[in-house]
Amino acid sequence: MPLTDDVRTTPGTLDVAADSDALILVDESDREVGHMSKSQCHDGAGVLHRAFSLLVFNAKGELLLQQRAASKRLWPLYWSNSCCSHPRRAEAMEAAIHRRLYEELGVRCPLQFLFKFRYQAQFEAAGAENELCSVFIGRCSGRIRADRNEILGWRWISPDALQAEIAGEGAVRFTPWFVMEWERVWRDHRAAVLALPVAPPS
Repeated sequence: MPLTDDVRTTPGTLDVAADSDALILVDESDREVGHMSKSQCHDGAGVLHRAFSLLVFNAKGELLLQQRAASKRLWPLYWSNSCCSHPRRAEAMEAAIHRRLYEELGVRCPLQFLFKFRYQAQFEAAGAENELCSVFIGRCSGRIRADRNEILGWRWISPDALQAEIAGEGAVRFTPWFVMEWERVWRDHRAAVLALPVAPPS
Protein backbone atom coordinates (compact mmCIF):
# COMPACT_ATOMS: atom_id res chain seq x y z
CA MET A 1 0.00 0.00 0.00
CA PRO A 2 2.48 2.64 -1.17
CA LEU A 3 2.06 6.23 -0.10
CA THR A 4 3.58 9.12 -1.96
CA ASP A 5 3.33 12.88 -2.26
CA ASP A 6 4.57 12.98 -5.84
CA VAL A 7 1.43 12.49 -7.93
CA ARG A 8 0.34 15.60 -9.83
CA THR A 9 -3.05 16.66 -11.16
CA THR A 10 -3.21 15.77 -14.84
CA PRO A 11 -3.67 18.74 -17.18
CA GLY A 12 -6.32 18.39 -19.87
CA THR A 13 -8.81 16.41 -17.76
CA LEU A 14 -10.19 19.20 -15.64
CA ASP A 15 -13.82 19.60 -16.69
CA VAL A 16 -14.93 16.03 -17.15
CA ALA A 17 -18.10 16.28 -15.04
CA ALA A 18 -20.84 18.86 -14.78
CA ASP A 19 -23.16 17.16 -12.29
CA SER A 20 -23.78 18.61 -8.82
CA ASP A 21 -21.89 15.76 -7.12
CA ALA A 22 -18.70 16.31 -9.14
CA LEU A 23 -15.61 16.65 -6.98
CA ILE A 24 -13.42 19.74 -6.93
CA LEU A 25 -9.99 19.32 -8.48
CA VAL A 26 -7.25 21.42 -6.90
CA ASP A 27 -3.57 22.16 -7.19
CA GLU A 28 -1.15 21.68 -4.31
CA SER A 29 -2.05 25.13 -2.95
CA ASP A 30 -5.75 24.14 -2.83
CA ARG A 31 -6.67 26.40 -5.74
CA GLU A 32 -9.64 25.07 -7.70
CA VAL A 33 -8.61 23.93 -11.19
CA GLY A 34 -11.66 22.00 -12.40
CA HIS A 35 -14.16 19.26 -11.67
CA MET A 36 -14.43 15.52 -12.22
CA SER A 37 -16.78 12.71 -11.28
CA LYS A 38 -16.04 10.86 -8.05
CA SER A 39 -15.43 7.62 -9.93
CA GLN A 40 -12.91 9.15 -12.32
CA CYS A 41 -11.12 10.95 -9.48
CA HIS A 42 -10.32 7.57 -7.94
CA ASP A 43 -9.28 5.71 -11.11
CA GLY A 44 -5.66 4.62 -11.49
CA ALA A 45 -3.39 6.63 -9.22
CA GLY A 46 -6.15 9.18 -8.63
CA VAL A 47 -6.50 12.86 -9.53
CA LEU A 48 -5.84 15.44 -6.80
CA HIS A 49 -9.11 16.71 -5.33
CA ARG A 50 -10.39 18.54 -2.27
CA ALA A 51 -11.52 16.43 0.69
CA PHE A 52 -12.12 16.56 4.42
CA SER A 53 -11.78 14.28 7.41
CA LEU A 54 -13.74 14.64 10.66
CA LEU A 55 -12.72 13.29 14.06
CA VAL A 56 -15.57 13.36 16.56
CA PHE A 57 -15.01 12.80 20.29
CA ASN A 58 -17.48 12.19 23.12
CA ALA A 59 -17.57 13.67 26.61
CA LYS A 60 -15.17 10.96 27.86
CA GLY A 61 -12.56 11.97 25.29
CA GLU A 62 -13.11 8.84 23.20
CA LEU A 63 -12.90 9.02 19.42
CA LEU A 64 -15.68 7.71 17.19
CA LEU A 65 -14.37 5.22 14.61
CA GLN A 66 -16.39 3.87 11.71
CA GLN A 67 -15.96 0.63 9.81
CA ARG A 68 -16.42 1.25 6.10
CA ALA A 69 -19.20 -0.66 4.35
CA ALA A 70 -18.37 -3.80 2.38
CA SER A 71 -19.69 -2.08 -0.76
CA LYS A 72 -16.96 0.59 -0.71
CA ARG A 73 -14.71 0.56 -3.75
CA LEU A 74 -11.65 1.58 -1.73
CA TRP A 75 -10.69 0.07 1.65
CA PRO A 76 -13.98 -1.78 2.31
CA LEU A 77 -14.36 -3.08 5.89
CA TYR A 78 -11.38 -1.03 7.11
CA TRP A 79 -11.75 1.09 10.24
CA SER A 80 -11.35 4.81 9.77
CA ASN A 81 -12.00 8.26 11.20
CA SER A 82 -15.50 9.34 12.23
CA CYS A 83 -16.47 10.73 8.84
CA CYS A 84 -14.71 11.66 5.60
CA SER A 85 -15.93 12.92 2.26
CA HIS A 86 -15.60 15.68 -0.34
CA PRO A 87 -17.19 19.08 -0.94
CA ARG A 88 -19.41 18.99 -4.01
CA ARG A 89 -19.02 21.28 -6.97
CA ALA A 90 -19.63 24.90 -5.82
CA GLU A 91 -20.09 23.79 -2.19
CA ALA A 92 -18.16 25.58 0.55
CA MET A 93 -16.08 23.46 2.91
CA GLU A 94 -18.02 24.67 5.97
CA ALA A 95 -21.32 23.58 4.44
CA ALA A 96 -19.90 20.26 3.28
CA ILE A 97 -18.51 19.12 6.62
CA HIS A 98 -21.76 19.73 8.50
CA ARG A 99 -23.88 18.23 5.72
CA ARG A 100 -21.87 15.04 5.60
CA LEU A 101 -21.59 14.66 9.38
CA TYR A 102 -25.38 14.63 9.61
CA GLU A 103 -25.86 12.40 6.55
CA GLU A 104 -23.45 9.71 7.75
CA LEU A 105 -23.84 9.86 11.53
CA GLY A 106 -27.10 11.70 12.20
CA VAL A 107 -25.49 14.23 14.55
CA ARG A 108 -24.51 17.88 14.54
CA CYS A 109 -21.72 19.58 16.48
CA PRO A 110 -19.30 22.49 16.13
CA LEU A 111 -16.22 21.53 14.11
CA GLN A 112 -12.78 23.09 14.46
CA PHE A 113 -10.20 23.13 11.65
CA LEU A 114 -6.78 21.72 12.57
CA PHE A 115 -4.67 21.31 9.44
CA LYS A 116 -4.59 20.33 5.80
CA PHE A 117 -2.41 17.60 4.27
CA ARG A 118 -1.72 16.05 0.89
CA TYR A 119 -1.56 12.28 0.44
CA GLN A 120 -1.87 9.59 -2.20
CA ALA A 121 -2.67 5.97 -1.34
CA GLN A 122 -3.22 3.06 -3.72
CA PHE A 123 -5.72 0.27 -3.02
CA GLU A 124 -4.43 -2.50 -5.25
CA ALA A 125 -6.01 -2.37 -8.74
CA ALA A 126 -9.31 -0.89 -7.52
CA GLY A 127 -8.06 2.70 -7.57
CA ALA A 128 -6.58 5.28 -5.25
CA GLU A 129 -7.15 8.25 -3.03
CA ASN A 130 -5.27 11.38 -4.08
CA GLU A 131 -6.47 14.17 -1.83
CA LEU A 132 -5.72 17.52 -0.31
CA CYS A 133 -7.52 16.79 2.93
CA SER A 134 -8.67 19.27 5.59
CA VAL A 135 -8.90 17.79 9.10
CA PHE A 136 -11.53 18.95 11.60
CA ILE A 137 -12.32 17.91 15.18
CA GLY A 138 -15.45 18.22 17.30
CA ARG A 139 -17.13 16.89 20.41
CA CYS A 140 -20.60 15.37 20.25
CA SER A 141 -23.12 14.28 22.88
CA GLY A 142 -25.87 13.18 20.51
CA ARG A 143 -26.98 9.62 19.70
CA ILE A 144 -25.22 8.18 16.66
CA ARG A 145 -27.57 7.21 13.82
CA ALA A 146 -25.20 5.74 11.26
CA ASP A 147 -26.06 5.44 7.56
CA ARG A 148 -25.81 1.68 7.00
CA ASN A 149 -25.19 2.20 3.28
CA GLU A 150 -21.90 3.88 4.20
CA ILE A 151 -20.98 2.39 7.57
CA LEU A 152 -20.93 -1.27 8.60
CA GLY A 153 -20.14 -0.58 12.25
CA TRP A 154 -18.93 2.07 14.66
CA ARG A 155 -17.34 2.27 18.10
CA TRP A 156 -15.86 4.70 20.61
CA ILE A 157 -12.22 4.23 21.55
CA SER A 158 -9.83 6.00 23.92
CA PRO A 159 -6.72 7.59 22.41
CA ASP A 160 -4.46 5.21 24.36
CA ALA A 161 -6.33 2.14 23.11
CA LEU A 162 -6.26 3.49 19.58
CA GLN A 163 -2.52 4.07 19.75
CA ALA A 164 -2.08 0.44 20.83
CA GLU A 165 -4.29 -0.88 18.02
CA ILE A 166 -2.46 1.11 15.36
CA ALA A 167 0.92 -0.01 16.68
CA GLY A 168 -0.17 -3.65 16.93
CA GLU A 169 -0.25 -6.32 14.26
CA GLY A 170 -3.69 -7.75 15.04
CA ALA A 171 -6.80 -8.13 12.93
CA VAL A 172 -7.79 -4.44 13.06
CA ARG A 173 -7.10 -2.71 9.75
CA PHE A 174 -7.13 1.08 9.42
CA THR A 175 -7.34 3.27 6.33
CA PRO A 176 -4.01 4.90 5.42
CA TRP A 177 -5.28 8.49 5.60
CA PHE A 178 -6.61 7.94 9.10
CA VAL A 179 -3.30 6.54 10.35
CA MET A 180 -1.44 9.53 8.92
CA GLU A 181 -3.79 12.18 10.26
CA TRP A 182 -4.21 10.59 13.69
CA GLU A 183 -0.44 10.54 14.24
CA ARG A 184 -0.30 14.26 13.54
CA VAL A 185 -3.43 15.08 15.54
CA TRP A 186 -2.23 13.33 18.69
CA ARG A 187 1.36 14.53 18.33
CA ASP A 188 0.80 18.18 17.40
CA HIS A 189 -2.81 19.02 18.34
CA ARG A 190 -3.52 17.03 21.51
CA ALA A 191 -4.22 20.21 23.51
CA ALA A 192 -6.89 21.28 21.01
CA VAL A 193 -8.57 17.88 21.31
CA LEU A 194 -8.57 17.97 25.10
CA ALA A 195 -9.97 21.52 25.10
CA LEU A 196 -12.96 20.74 22.87
CA PRO A 197 -16.25 22.06 24.28
CA VAL A 198 -19.15 19.68 24.77
CA ALA A 199 -21.92 20.24 22.24
CA PRO A 200 -25.60 20.01 23.29
CA PRO A 201 -27.42 16.85 22.16
CA SER A 202 -28.39 16.95 18.49
